[in-house]
Amino acid sequence: MIKINLLVIYSLIFLLPLISQAQDFQPVNKNTSQEARQLLEFLFNIKGQHILSGQHNYPNELNRSSDTIEVYTGKLPAIWGSSYRGNSDLNPVMTQEAIKKHRQGYIVTLMYHQPRPYADSLGNFRNEISDEEWEQLITTDTEIHQTWAEDIDKIAAELKTLQENNVPVLWRPYHEMNGGWFWWGHRQGEDGYNQLWRMIYDRFTNHHKLNNLIWVWNANAPLQRKVPMDYHLYYPGHEVVDILAADIYGGNYEQNYHDDLVELAEGKLIAMGEIGEAPQPEILDQQPQWTWYMMWSRFPWSKNTPEEIEALYAHPKVITKDELKIKNAKFQIIN
Repeated sequence: MIKINLLVIYSLIFLLPLISQAQDFQPVNKNTSQEARQLLEFLFNIKGQHILSGQHNYPNELNRSSDTIEVYTGKLPAIWGSSYRGNSDLNPVMTQEAIKKHRQGYIVTLMYHQPRPYADSLGNFRNEISDEEWEQLITTDTEIHQTWAEDIDKIAAELKTLQENNVPVLWRPYHEMNGGWFWWGHRQGEDGYNQLWRMIYDRFTNHHKLNNLIWVWNANAPLQRKVPMDYHLYYPGHEVVDILAADIYGGNYEQNYHDDLVELAEGKLIAMGEIGEAPQPEILDQQPQWTWYMMWSRFPWSKNTPEEIEALYAHPKVITKDELKIKNAKFQIIN
C-alpha cells in the first residue's frame, strides 16, 4: 500500500506541471477556431524564451510604420497591427489588409477605438460619460445600450470576414481602461469597466459566434496618478481574458509593470500591447515574460533613432517575420 501511494505521489509530482500547462493553453472561448487555438498554444510554447516583434500601422497608412522597420533593420516585424475606428470607411480596407498579412505569414493584432456610442443634445460625441449614462449603457433595454450594440455589430461584421478567411486575431478592445483619457476609463468595480468588457465578449462570442479571437485585455502601465491605476482594479477575470497586456510609453520600463502583470495573470500570457520608445536590451532580459511588443505607429522614427530600432531587433530573444513560419495554421520559429 505504501509503495502504491508513493507511486501515485511521484506520478502527480511529474504530471501536475503538465496538467497546469495544458490548462493554460485553453482559450476562454470553448469554441475557439483551430487557427486561434494553435496561435495561443504557440505563444505559450515561446513563453519566457522569445518575444515577438510587432508594429502598429494607422488604417490610412497600412504598412508605412512596418516598412520603416525594414528600412532600418532589413527585417520585418512578426506581428502586424492596426485599428478599427467607429464607422470609418477605412475599416473594410483594413480588414482586407489583415487577410493579406495573414496569408503573407504575419500574426495579426487588431484593436477597437470606439467613439462614445451616442451624442449629447448638441450632437457632440464628447469623450466623457456621466454615471447615469453609464448605467443606461450597461442596461440592455435602453436606447444607449442598443446604440452601443449597433456600433459594435458593424465591427463584428468585419471580424466575421476575417473568420471566414481563417484569420486568427489577437483582439484587444477598450484598451488603457485604467487611464482617464477614453470614455470607458476609470470605471472600477463589477458594474464598471468589467461589465463593459463582459458585454462585448458576450456579444461577439455568443451572439455573433466569433471564434477566431484571442481576447487581449490591455491596460496602461500604472502611472502615478490621483486616480489609482493598479491593474487588478479593472480586471474582468480569467474566464473572459486570454492574454493580459500593458502599454508602456516614455521609455519607462519599470520592473513592477512586468511583475505586477505576471502576478495578476497567474500563468496566463502577458504582452506589451503598445510601446513608444524601444526598451534597452537589458530590459528584455530582466523582464522575460513579455510574449510580444508592438511599437505604435510612426514611433520608429518620431521617438526612436535607427540605431535604437536596430538594437531592439538584434536582441537574441526577439523574433522577426523571417524567423516565423506559419503553415497549415501551425506556427513555428525557424532556427
